[in-house]
Amino acid sequence: MGGKGYALWLFIIEIFVHFSTSSSSSSGNKVPAIIVFGDSSVDSGNNNFIPTIARSNFEPYGRDFFNGNPTGRFSNGRIAPDFISEAFGIKQSVPAYLDPAYNISDFASGVCFASAGTGYDNATAMVADVIPLWKEVEYYKEYQKKLRAHLGDEKANEIIREALYLVSIGTNDFLENYYTLPERRCEFPIVQQYEDFLIGLAESFFKEIYGLGARKISLTGLPPMGCLPLERAVNILEYHNCVEDYNNLALEFNGKLGWLVTKLNKDLPGFQLVDANAYDIILQIVKHPSRFGFEVADTGCCGTGRFEMGFLCDPKFTCEDANVT
Repeated sequence: MGGKGYALWLFIIEIFVHFSTSSSSSSGNKVPAIIVFGDSSVDSGNNNFIPTIARSNFEPYGRDFFNGNPTGRFSNGRIAPDFISEAFGIKQSVPAYLDPAYNISDFASGVCFASAGTGYDNATAMVADVIPLWKEVEYYKEYQKKLRAHLGDEKANEIIREALYLVSIGTNDFLENYYTLPERRCEFPIVQQYEDFLIGLAESFFKEIYGLGARKISLTGLPPMGCLPLERAVNILEYHNCVEDYNNLALEFNGKLGWLVTKLNKDLPGFQLVDANAYDIILQIVKHPSRFGFEVADTGCCGTGRFEMGFLCDPKFTCEDANVT
């Protein structure tokens, strides 16, 4: 197993153990479906079907996916929800809700509403004209109606209740919105104020999907976003090291998410919201890549590995082996 797979499985095992244990102890049911909300970290191709430049439906994306086809995942192959679905014995990949190649019979065991470039903040989705989080929820409501029509109320309600929901979102709110555009900085001059604004939005989101029947949710907080290749590339004065201010911000925001998780689990009967914080795992990969089978952890696989991403990723200039980069 390559380094990338090893590190990912460390994260997946934590989620699997928690929810497989809770399922067997509470209702005896297996997790019947994986349902996904979020951004590019978990988008399996919804952006292919909306008018936005935030797409990855071309080579070299998907070159290690089944049949080597680009699917709209921002990855050379599968992404975390796909592996988590497989770990629960459901299916090997979670399809995008807007992909016309799939229908409700496919979505009954897993569906992705995520959209690359989005955030908790509606203004973040407007940056690249992607699907805002409220719209992801509207698609989820539509999905529920289709599911009930397909399977009947009793079976559909069971899937909705017992499904594992994956939520990965938040990075774009800071890097693509707050620190890039002036509007939110004018409204929230201190970044901690904006953090609290996002926490309020996150609380409303979780309460809404709880009201719609979701009960088992894995929440991924912010990664060490100061170590993203683009942020390191522009950090010239610190010799292209990680931007520690961004990393400290991620830690601070993740702490507030942890507080929210505790609060909601206390306030909402039967709610199982798990803080699946991947910050430490990702930082260990960045700091000690060889321990995880990597040779390079400070650049990406597109072009120079520093600036090129999304539509700028040229298939002529990519790393030969993504398992080590």
